[in-house]
Amino acid sequence: MSGMSSDASPSSVWPVLHYDDTRAALRFLVDVLGFEQAVAAPDEHGGIGHAELRWPGGGALVFGSTRHTDSVHGRMRAGTSAVYVVSDDVDAVHRRVVDAGGVVLEAPHETRFGSGAAAYVCTVQDPEGNLWTFGTYRGSC
Repeated sequence: MSGMSSDASPSSVWPVLHYDDTRAALRFLVDVLGFEQAVAAPDEHGGIGHAELRWPGGGALVFGSTRHTDSVHGRMRAGTSAVYVVSDDVDAVHRRVVDAGGVVLEAPHETRFGSGAAAYVCTVQDPEGNLWTFGTYRGSC
């Protein structure tokens, strides 16, 4: 992905999301948002039981199916999460979502976060309702 940091260090924070349709979620997250698939293990229902994705600029996430209710994450519902992802090319993510017919909640724009830091961001919604904000703010840490 052009315009993204080349930092490929392992992530030490892994958000966990659950989806009703894990195959559709994988395609959206990889083909539209731009994550890279590291693991996609099938389950007994023909979906994906466990997936690990990497963000090209650093970071990772895990997702699984709402059909799997026998774990500590078993009560998680689909579409109830919000994730912020650092991107040097917010416009490219926005274009891919628009081209795919996805839901854009906030088109790319300049904003200020609660800390007062300026950022260029856009927020989109995945097919199951999770919110994804892509922005240039890298945090104060």
